[in-house]
Amino acid sequence: MNDSIFSTDKLVEFGMGLTVANQIVASMNTNIQAMNQKQSNQSSVNEIYYVVLENSVAGPFSLTEISRLISEKKIVKETYVWKAGMQDWTLVENVPEILKYVALNPPPIPQDKE
Repeated sequence: MNDSIFSTDKLVEFGMGLTVANQIVASMNTNIQAMNQKQSNQSSVNEIYYVVLENSVAGPFSLTEISRLISEKKIVKETYVWKAGMQDWTLVENVPEILKYVALNPPPIPQDKE
């Protein structure tokens, strides 16, 4: 038996070990990405927001409810919003997860000028 590091047996053994290691790393990366995606989806779905409507605090609202209020034109980018973790009230235009709903909402229908 050849004990040289360059023997065919040693090279095959090394190649098989490397293949198994690559499969383990790929599996771990897939699981980590799935966990991160699940956490980010849960955090945005479970967040509760308060807004200032007609000079009064309104809420709590989920993002789904915020989206509905945006489509009803009750919330615009100049509306104040707050959620747990924020130090103070801020404008919707400074909160990306809400601003995206404002940006996706079509503008009002133009009125004919006569």
